[in-house]
Amino acid sequence: MLPGQSISGDRVLISIQSVKLSEIRLPLVHFFETSFGRTYERRIILVQLGSGEAVGYGECTAGEDPLYNSETTDSAWHILSDFLIPRLLGRDLESAADVAPLFGPVRGNRMAKAALETAVWELEARRKGMPLWKHIGGTRTEIPCGVSIGIQESIEKLLEQVRREVGEGYQRVKIKIKPGWENEPLRAIRSEFPDLHLMVDANSAFTLNDIPLFRRLDKLGLMMIEQPLAHDDIVDHAVLQREIATPVCLDESIHHAEDARKAFEMGSCRIINVKLGRVGGFTEAIRINRYCLEHNIPIWCGGMLESGVGRAHNIALSTLAGFVLPGDVSASKRYYARDTVCPPVVVTERGTILAPETPGLGYELDWERIAAATVRTQQFSTEKGKPADV
Repeated sequence: MLPGQSISGDRVLISIQSVKLSEIRLPLVHFFETSFGRTYERRIILVQLGSGEAVGYGECTAGEDPLYNSETTDSAWHILSDFLIPRLLGRDLESAADVAPLFGPVRGNRMAKAALETAVWELEARRKGMPLWKHIGGTRTEIPCGVSIGIQESIEKLLEQVRREVGEGYQRVKIKIKPGWENEPLRAIRSEFPDLHLMVDANSAFTLNDIPLFRRLDKLGLMMIEQPLAHDDIVDHAVLQREIATPVCLDESIHHAEDARKAFEMGSCRIINVKLGRVGGFTEAIRINRYCLEHNIPIWCGGMLESGVGRAHNIALSTLAGFVLPGDVSASKRYYARDTVCPPVVVTERGTILAPETPGLGYELDWERIAAATVRTQQFSTEKGKPADV
């Protein structure tokens, strides 16, 4: 029996003995613009769990501002330190799947929950000596990759970015759109790349009054239109999907498997984007994967400008059988001059990422880079009995 474990009957339990939060700040190599605004730098919370000699790492994907959803870096730090970590610290867990119900009484705050929940899954995989992707039930050893391109300052700059990503071998390109930046940029891309697997992401910037616009976009042969209407809607999306031929993909509206069921039964979408932070971690993502497999709904892994820790978790998620479409899981160099893992995440010439074979995440953390980027930390321990600033 390893330190940090206890015996209950025939079961070996995990006891989380320490948690460390670190906020790091990473400048993007190029600003990323959506209908919400521009991002130049990411404020990211990294989580390190300790259970005896075993460790596990997670990342909180909340944004700097409450624009994608209601969570922020600062609100997540508060929820983690004051509510979630006290529920987890010192608890005996039969498995990582116990974490989600443990956090159940805390409403919402799924990105904060996912930071801890995914770290426990990673810790458990390391204890078992197996890659995280195999531990969660992944089956695919190579995942197809797409890229997300933000709103650009001109159509020519957009085309330059598309040419670069196509030249890198990516299998799908996603373009961020907003009112006034949709039809013409997409027509320009289609003119130069008639066979490109192309999709758009509206981040809730449109309404049903824009149905004529979406009917025009039908002519461009798009893979999907992601979350065109309100962030919390599945009713109007069903109306829109009946009016257009292009598949609607839901992102912000899907928080758990029940949302996926309701959206599918209402005809609100034909495709679903799954983000670990948005759904609260691997346990719920696995449920969504199972439901979508049973109902032949294609799903794919979305991105939140994660550092290498979160990107490694996304790679593991993308190996599940239902993730049949290229996700926003791309190379480290697209976002950061130096990432938080080493070696950095790379994409093959055929636009894929190979699932790692080493235990846990499959990547080592770049502690020198993390230390240089860290602006605050907080340590929690069962020995100290209460959190202490470091």
